[in-house]
Amino acid sequence: MKPAVILVGADKGGVGKTTVSRLLLEYLLAHEVPVRAFDTEWPRGTLKRFHPDITEIVNMSDTTDQMRVIDTLDDAPLANLLDVRAGQLGPILQALKRIGFLDAAREGEFAFLLFHILGSSISSLQEIGETAPLATDAHYFLVKNFIGENTFFDWDPGTYRTFFSRARDATEIVIPRLDPLAYEQVDHAGVPFSRFVEDRTNSFVLRGSVRTWLNTVWGELDQAKTLRLIGARAPSRRGKR
Repeated sequence: MKPAVILVGADKGGVGKTTVSRLLLEYLLAHEVPVRAFDTEWPRGTLKRFHPDITEIVNMSDTTDQMRVIDTLDDAPLANLLDVRAGQLGPILQALKRIGFLDAAREGEFAFLLFHILGSSISSLQEIGETAPLATDAHYFLVKNFIGENTFFDWDPGTYRTFFSRARDATEIVIPRLDPLAYEQVDHAGVPFSRFVEDRTNSFVLRGSVRTWLNTVWGELDQAKTLRLIGARAPSRRGKR
Protein backbone atom coordinates (compact mmCIF):
# COMPACT_ATOMS: atom_id res chain seq x y z
CA MET A 1 0.00 0.00 0.00
CA LYS A 2 1.17 3.52 -0.70
CA PRO A 3 1.64 5.77 2.34
CA ALA A 4 -0.97 8.39 3.15
CA VAL A 5 -0.25 11.91 4.38
CA ILE A 6 -3.03 13.70 6.24
CA LEU A 7 -2.59 17.44 6.74
CA VAL A 8 -4.85 19.14 9.30
CA GLY A 9 -4.61 22.89 9.52
CA ALA A 10 -5.66 26.46 8.92
CA ASP A 11 -3.81 29.73 8.86
CA LYS A 12 -6.22 31.29 11.36
CA GLY A 13 -5.79 30.33 15.00
CA GLY A 14 -8.47 29.20 17.41
CA VAL A 15 -10.52 27.10 14.97
CA GLY A 16 -9.93 23.74 16.63
CA LYS A 17 -7.24 22.17 14.45
CA THR A 18 -5.85 19.94 17.17
CA THR A 19 -9.33 18.77 18.17
CA VAL A 20 -9.89 17.57 14.61
CA SER A 21 -6.45 15.94 14.57
CA ARG A 22 -7.33 14.10 17.77
CA LEU A 23 -10.60 12.92 16.27
CA LEU A 24 -8.92 11.68 13.11
CA LEU A 25 -6.29 9.78 15.09
CA GLU A 26 -8.96 8.14 17.25
CA TYR A 27 -11.00 7.26 14.17
CA LEU A 28 -8.02 5.60 12.50
CA LEU A 29 -6.96 3.78 15.66
CA ALA A 30 -10.54 2.55 16.21
CA HIS A 31 -10.39 1.06 12.70
CA GLU A 32 -6.97 -0.51 13.37
CA VAL A 33 -5.21 1.68 10.80
CA PRO A 34 -1.45 1.97 11.48
CA VAL A 35 -0.79 5.66 12.08
CA ARG A 36 1.83 8.04 13.39
CA ALA A 37 1.40 11.76 14.07
CA PHE A 38 3.51 14.89 13.90
CA ASP A 39 2.70 17.90 16.04
CA THR A 40 4.07 21.06 14.42
CA GLU A 41 3.34 23.20 17.50
CA TRP A 42 7.10 23.30 18.05
CA PRO A 43 8.73 23.16 20.61
CA ARG A 44 5.69 22.11 22.71
CA GLY A 45 2.68 20.44 21.20
CA THR A 46 -0.88 19.90 22.36
CA LEU A 47 -1.50 16.81 20.24
CA LYS A 48 1.41 14.97 21.85
CA ARG A 49 -0.24 15.48 25.24
CA PHE A 50 -3.18 13.31 24.17
CA HIS A 51 -1.32 10.79 21.99
CA PRO A 52 2.24 10.69 23.34
CA ASP A 53 3.06 7.18 22.11
CA ILE A 54 2.54 7.91 18.41
CA THR A 55 3.30 11.65 18.18
CA GLU A 56 6.55 13.49 17.47
CA ILE A 57 7.00 17.26 17.65
CA VAL A 58 8.57 18.72 14.51
CA ASN A 59 9.41 22.12 13.11
CA MET A 60 8.27 21.90 9.48
CA SER A 61 10.10 25.08 8.53
CA ASP A 62 13.32 23.17 9.20
CA THR A 63 14.68 21.03 6.34
CA THR A 64 15.91 18.34 8.73
CA ASP A 65 12.43 17.90 10.21
CA GLN A 66 10.89 17.87 6.74
CA MET A 67 13.21 14.96 6.01
CA ARG A 68 12.13 13.23 9.24
CA VAL A 69 8.57 13.24 7.94
CA ILE A 70 8.78 12.87 4.16
CA ASP A 71 11.89 10.73 3.73
CA THR A 72 10.55 8.08 6.12
CA LEU A 73 7.10 7.64 4.56
CA ASP A 74 7.90 4.38 2.79
CA ASP A 75 9.05 2.79 6.05
CA ALA A 76 6.30 4.35 8.20
CA PRO A 77 2.79 3.25 9.14
CA LEU A 78 0.13 3.56 6.45
CA ALA A 79 -1.22 6.92 7.70
CA ASN A 80 0.91 9.92 8.68
CA LEU A 81 -0.96 12.84 10.23
CA LEU A 82 0.44 16.35 10.54
CA ASP A 83 -1.27 18.73 12.96
CA VAL A 84 -0.30 22.11 11.49
CA ARG A 85 0.13 25.09 13.79
CA ALA A 86 -1.73 28.34 13.13
CA GLY A 87 -0.30 30.40 10.30
CA GLN A 88 1.67 27.49 8.84
CA LEU A 89 -0.80 25.79 6.49
CA GLY A 90 0.09 27.99 3.51
CA PRO A 91 3.87 27.82 4.10
CA ILE A 92 3.81 24.03 4.57
CA LEU A 93 1.80 23.54 1.38
CA GLN A 94 4.27 25.78 -0.45
CA ALA A 95 7.15 23.75 0.95
CA LEU A 96 5.50 20.49 -0.16
CA LYS A 97 5.07 21.98 -3.61
CA ARG A 98 8.69 23.15 -3.73
CA ILE A 99 10.14 19.72 -2.85
CA GLY A 100 7.90 17.95 -5.38
CA PHE A 101 5.60 16.20 -2.92
CA LEU A 102 2.44 17.57 -4.54
CA ASP A 103 3.59 16.32 -7.94
CA ALA A 104 4.30 12.90 -6.44
CA ALA A 105 0.83 12.84 -4.87
CA ARG A 106 -0.73 13.70 -8.22
CA GLU A 107 1.19 10.84 -9.83
CA GLY A 108 -0.15 8.43 -7.20
CA GLU A 109 3.02 7.88 -5.18
CA PHE A 110 1.24 9.04 -2.02
CA ALA A 111 -2.34 9.43 -0.87
CA PHE A 112 -2.74 13.04 0.23
CA LEU A 113 -5.65 14.28 2.34
CA LEU A 114 -6.02 17.91 3.43
CA PHE A 115 -8.45 18.78 6.22
CA HIS A 116 -8.83 22.58 6.14
CA ILE A 117 -10.43 23.74 9.41
CA LEU A 118 -12.66 26.77 9.05
CA GLY A 119 -13.57 29.45 11.54
CA SER A 120 -16.62 31.66 11.42
CA SER A 121 -14.89 34.88 10.36
CA ILE A 122 -14.60 36.21 6.83
CA SER A 123 -10.80 36.13 7.12
CA SER A 124 -10.96 32.42 7.87
CA LEU A 125 -13.24 31.74 4.91
CA GLN A 126 -10.94 33.77 2.66
CA GLU A 127 -8.29 31.11 3.26
CA ILE A 128 -10.26 28.82 0.94
CA GLY A 129 -9.29 30.94 -2.05
CA GLU A 130 -5.64 30.86 -1.00
CA THR A 131 -5.49 27.15 -0.10
CA ALA A 132 -7.66 25.58 -2.82
CA PRO A 133 -5.12 26.15 -5.64
CA LEU A 134 -2.51 24.25 -3.62
CA ALA A 135 -4.95 21.45 -2.84
CA THR A 136 -5.66 20.36 -6.39
CA ASP A 137 -3.55 17.24 -5.88
CA ALA A 138 -5.15 16.40 -2.52
CA HIS A 139 -8.44 15.01 -1.34
CA TYR A 140 -9.61 18.33 0.04
CA PHE A 141 -11.98 18.59 3.00
CA LEU A 142 -13.52 21.81 4.31
CA VAL A 143 -14.24 21.21 7.99
CA LYS A 144 -16.78 23.32 9.83
CA ASN A 145 -15.92 22.80 13.47
CA PHE A 146 -18.73 23.72 15.86
CA ILE A 147 -16.84 22.55 18.93
CA GLY A 148 -16.37 26.16 19.99
CA GLU A 149 -19.94 27.21 19.15
CA ASN A 150 -18.86 28.72 15.84
CA THR A 151 -21.55 30.09 13.58
CA PHE A 152 -20.99 30.00 9.87
CA PHE A 153 -22.38 31.83 6.88
CA ASP A 154 -24.57 29.07 5.48
CA TRP A 155 -27.63 31.19 6.17
CA ASP A 156 -26.45 33.78 3.64
CA PRO A 157 -26.51 31.99 0.25
CA GLY A 158 -24.44 34.69 -1.44
CA THR A 159 -21.62 34.54 1.09
CA TYR A 160 -21.73 30.76 1.10
CA ARG A 161 -21.43 30.52 -2.68
CA THR A 162 -18.70 33.16 -2.81
CA PHE A 163 -16.30 31.25 -0.59
CA PHE A 164 -17.20 27.59 -0.93
CA SER A 165 -17.40 27.69 -4.72
CA ARG A 166 -13.66 28.36 -4.78
CA ALA A 167 -13.11 24.72 -3.86
CA ARG A 168 -15.67 22.97 -6.06
CA ASP A 169 -14.16 19.52 -5.58
CA ALA A 170 -13.91 19.79 -1.80
CA THR A 171 -15.93 17.64 0.58
CA GLU A 172 -17.61 19.36 3.51
CA ILE A 173 -17.38 17.80 6.97
CA VAL A 174 -19.25 19.09 10.00
CA ILE A 175 -17.91 18.53 13.52
CA PRO A 176 -20.91 19.07 15.83
CA ARG A 177 -20.82 20.83 19.15
CA LEU A 178 -19.82 18.81 22.21
CA ASP A 179 -21.21 19.70 25.63
CA PRO A 180 -18.69 22.24 27.00
CA LEU A 181 -18.42 20.52 30.39
CA ALA A 182 -17.70 17.19 28.70
CA TYR A 183 -15.03 18.79 26.51
CA GLU A 184 -13.50 20.48 29.55
CA GLN A 185 -13.34 17.23 31.51
CA VAL A 186 -11.68 15.35 28.64
CA ASP A 187 -9.16 18.16 28.29
CA HIS A 188 -8.49 18.13 32.03
CA ALA A 189 -7.95 14.37 31.98
CA GLY A 190 -5.51 14.71 29.06
CA VAL A 191 -6.72 11.47 27.44
CA PRO A 192 -8.28 10.56 24.08
CA PHE A 193 -12.05 11.00 23.88
CA SER A 194 -12.64 7.26 23.58
CA ARG A 195 -10.54 6.53 26.67
CA PHE A 196 -12.60 9.05 28.62
CA VAL A 197 -15.74 7.15 27.55
CA GLU A 198 -14.26 3.82 28.66
CA ASP A 199 -13.28 5.10 32.12
CA ARG A 200 -16.23 4.30 34.38
CA THR A 201 -14.91 6.58 37.11
CA ASN A 202 -15.99 9.50 34.93
CA SER A 203 -19.53 10.87 34.95
CA PHE A 204 -22.05 8.59 33.22
CA VAL A 205 -23.72 11.69 31.76
CA LEU A 206 -20.52 13.16 30.35
CA ARG A 207 -19.35 9.79 29.03
CA GLY A 208 -22.67 9.42 27.23
CA SER A 209 -22.35 12.89 25.70
CA VAL A 210 -18.87 12.14 24.40
CA ARG A 211 -19.89 8.70 23.09
CA THR A 212 -22.83 10.10 21.12
CA TRP A 213 -20.69 12.93 19.77
CA LEU A 214 -17.93 10.56 18.67
CA ASN A 215 -20.42 8.34 16.85
CA THR A 216 -21.72 11.39 14.98
CA VAL A 217 -18.21 12.43 13.96
CA TRP A 218 -17.39 8.86 12.89
CA GLY A 219 -20.47 8.98 10.68
CA GLU A 220 -19.18 12.17 9.01
CA LEU A 221 -15.80 10.56 8.36
CA ASP A 222 -17.44 7.37 7.08
CA GLN A 223 -19.60 9.38 4.69
CA ALA A 224 -16.49 11.20 3.44
CA LYS A 225 -14.94 7.78 2.62
CA THR A 226 -11.89 8.66 4.69
CA LEU A 227 -10.65 5.09 5.07
CA ARG A 228 -10.98 4.32 1.37
CA LEU A 229 -9.08 7.47 0.41
CA ILE A 230 -6.29 6.57 2.80
CA GLY A 231 -6.17 3.11 1.30
CA ALA A 232 -7.26 1.29 4.45
CA ARG A 233 -9.94 -1.32 4.87
CA ALA A 234 -12.27 -1.12 7.82
CA PRO A 235 -12.42 -4.26 9.99
CA SER A 236 -15.72 -6.08 10.21
CA ARG A 237 -16.27 -4.76 13.73
CA ARG A 238 -15.21 -1.40 15.16
CA GLY A 239 -13.45 -1.00 18.43
CA LYS A 240 -15.77 -0.57 21.42
CA ARG A 241 -16.37 3.04 22.36
